[in-house]
Amino acid sequence: MTTPLWCLLGFVVWTLLLLLGIAVARVGAVLSGQKKANEFASGVPHGGDAYWRLNRAHLNCLENLPIFATVVLVATVAGIRAAILDTLARTFLAARVGQTLAHVSSGGVVAVNVRFTFFVVQVACVIGFLLTIWRAG
Repeated sequence: MTTPLWCLLGFVVWTLLLLLGIAVARVGAVLSGQKKANEFASGVPHGGDAYWRLNRAHLNCLENLPIFATVVLVATVAGIRAAILDTLARTFLAARVGQTLAHVSSGGVVAVNVRFTFFVVQVACVIGFLLTIWRAG
């Protein structure tokens, strides 16, 4: 299996770990009697600030996973093997994790700037994937 495919799986695992964090928080709130099972309305802030940032970080992963998956799968199906794709995939995954950690850690200005920087790195990696695919095509 290629490095980009392993990184894609890593992204999926990371996204699932965030989901488990949300699930643990929700189950805890229900079992402790703080919330009813139906009191977690979609898209509406509920819970504390840290919980809501975790929720948004998870949704952000879900929003970006299809984009990364598409470029990785297109390169794989096209049989494009290049060291640059391995580097881009590793960098993308590291930036994704960094963005999530910055997102969950704080909503302050510094954290938002760090989060945005990691996002820009991910966009650059996807553009790099596209350019590599285009050149090989």
